[in-house]
Amino acid sequence: MPKRLTPLVSGEIYHAFNQSIDHHPLFVGKRECQRAIDCTKFYQLLVPMKFSSFLVMSKEKRESIIRQKNIKKLVDLSAYCLMPNHFHFLLKQLADNGISKFMSNFQNSFTRYYNTKNERRGSIFVGQFKAVRIETEEQLLHISRYIHLNPYTSFVVKDLKNLKDYKWSSFPEYVTLNGAGVCNKEIILSLFKDGHSYLNFVFDQADYQRELNKIKHLFIEK
Repeated sequence: MPKRLTPLVSGEIYHAFNQSIDHHPLFVGKRECQRAIDCTKFYQLLVPMKFSSFLVMSKEKRESIIRQKNIKKLVDLSAYCLMPNHFHFLLKQLADNGISKFMSNFQNSFTRYYNTKNERRGSIFVGQFKAVRIETEEQLLHISRYIHLNPYTSFVVKDLKNLKDYKWSSFPEYVTLNGAGVCNKEIILSLFKDGHSYLNFVFDQADYQRELNKIKHLFIEK
């Protein structure tokens, strides 16, 4: 992977994203999506364990490892969304090169899984991932909303009221008791009264992504 022109800084938050080659659908089945979610859970962590060992543990054991208070991490994941041919992560870098390591591990691990499952070789993601630094609180909120609205504005979810049931996004973690339990939501939810207030914030501009030009400067890499 080529070296980034602008290094990613520890303590800062970034919108990191990438897409499949030729927009080929990758995250389309339950198994593929769940595998990607498991990757995000594991590769945030700095643990002396292989991913294969993590996968064979019981759900309860895996969750107990993730929730250890003193566990060392590369990144904190605040929001995510898997779409058929791309993905979005909202990440705070906790260790030097943490985001680059996390993204490399995530993409390489999922690529190995996908290629083995489909008896193919080669890359499935487009080159180096993109990463845009979050510079203001306003930008943080807009990007979280942008990420969570992706399934609706891309018509993967047809009805807005069903957005909170989209399993392959962190939105259910924010507004219901469901979801994969992958995220540290505090940085965003601390700015709202509760999860319902955040839901209203997201739903208030459901056509947000259809008017991207108005806020394009907030999330397009410079």
